[in-house]
Amino acid sequence: MHLPPALLADTTTTSIAIGAVALVVGLLIGAFGISAARGRTLGRARAEADQLRTQARNESQNLSQKAQLDAEKLILEKRQAFETEQEGSRREIRETEKRLTKREDLLDKKLESLATKEDQLNRQSDQLRSRDETLARKTTELDQTLQQQKDKLLAIAGMSVEDARRELLVRVEEDSRLEMAKVTAKIVEEASTEAKKKAQEITLMAVQRYAAEHTAESTVRAVPIPSDDMKGRIIGREGRNIRAIEKATGVDIIVDDTPGVIVVSCFDKIRQAIAVESLNRLIADGRMHPSRIEEVVEKVRSEIDEKVLKAGKDSVLEVNLRGLHPKVVEAMGKLSYRTSYGQNVLRHSVEVAFLSQIIADQLGLDGTLARRAGFLHDIGKAMDHEMEGGHPKIGMDFARQYGEKEAVLNAIGGHHGDIPSTTFYTPIVMAADAVSSARPGARRESMEKYIQRLTELQDIALRQPGVTEAYAIQAGREVRVMVDAKRVSDDEAQKVAFDIAKKVSEEMTFPGEIRVTVLRETRAIEFAR
Repeated sequence: MHLPPALLADTTTTSIAIGAVALVVGLLIGAFGISAARGRTLGRARAEADQLRTQARNESQNLSQKAQLDAEKLILEKRQAFETEQEGSRREIRETEKRLTKREDLLDKKLESLATKEDQLNRQSDQLRSRDETLARKTTELDQTLQQQKDKLLAIAGMSVEDARRELLVRVEEDSRLEMAKVTAKIVEEASTEAKKKAQEITLMAVQRYAAEHTAESTVRAVPIPSDDMKGRIIGREGRNIRAIEKATGVDIIVDDTPGVIVVSCFDKIRQAIAVESLNRLIADGRMHPSRIEEVVEKVRSEIDEKVLKAGKDSVLEVNLRGLHPKVVEAMGKLSYRTSYGQNVLRHSVEVAFLSQIIADQLGLDGTLARRAGFLHDIGKAMDHEMEGGHPKIGMDFARQYGEKEAVLNAIGGHHGDIPSTTFYTPIVMAADAVSSARPGARRESMEKYIQRLTELQDIALRQPGVTEAYAIQAGREVRVMVDAKRVSDDEAQKVAFDIAKKVSEEMTFPGEIRVTVLRETRAIEFAR
């Protein structure tokens, strides 16, 4: 059905209007619904917010109460700690006050005591002043009296003041000399007794702690031969073999009528050992001619040199020394073939080293340094047959060349008193040397030297003024001296003994010590008739 256009237009307009109205109505309804929904949501949100505020307010109140309780608890704890600390401080203050009170009381007592002493001192001062005045007055009176007596004595004696003064000085000098001799004798006797006692203790202890065996040796050694025919072979045609041996070894070969032996004589023990060993090998080998002799001697010399070096090293290890120069070690090894009065010098040096250490330790000194000085003290004997001079100076120069210390050098050069002692170690080495040399069996002397030493000892004593007789006794260990009682007093006899001992020490060389005993006898003789 087709509608007219006008009607169709009206219808469309109406429909549009109705639609618009419906749209508006719908929008209004929607807006109202949305508003209602928003109102409900807002209400719920407000309710929740109120609830949250209420809950937060409650929690805040709870936290505030808890914090307040914690603060109160902390304040209480702090207050208790503070009160405890304050109580301790108050206790310390009370104790301090007590101590101060005691000190005040003590100070008061001391002040009272000082005041009392001051009063006493004042009274004593007054008394002393009074005594000084009295003493001055009496001194003046005494001086006046003495002057009066002096004038009277001078008038009676007819002497001038100068004469009297000279006479008085002479008498005072004589009295003083006598008193000095008495005091000197007493001091020397006390010091000698004490020193001897201490020295005996140290020496005996040192000898007890170190005891070694001694083997005496001689400058002459005998070489056994199987038959007298061997003597002729050793001598050789026109003596060429024996001359070759003496030239190669530097010894003296003595072939005499003694059966079965030939004698090798030499002061150099190394050359003597080389000669003896070479002869033993040549005799055992049977071949005896100059070229063979030189070959054997050279081989033996090389072996002896090795033994010398080994002996030196072994002795250094035995005494436990470090830093010795190889030349010094070699020189000490040579001493194993050297003897002094029959005593092996190397063994003597080792013994002196240990004795020196023991003595130094007892005196609170360096035992190692003393041991080194004692070990090297006779090193000059390894070369004194090749150089001029005594073995102390030779040894000191040799040791200085290889960097030894001054204390060691002084001990080497001064152990026989050739130079002054500059350290304590020199007299220690001298004592140890004397102990080692004087021990029974350590050394021996020839009869000629023994008689010469006794005669020299007696001559030294007889040279002293006032000595009438002198006798060396106890194998030269003591000298008994008789003095003239009219020329020497008891106190002067001590000085005579001292002078003799000093001269003996300066002029003689001897092992150990020599005792000097001075005897003074006064005899009163009368005849009954």
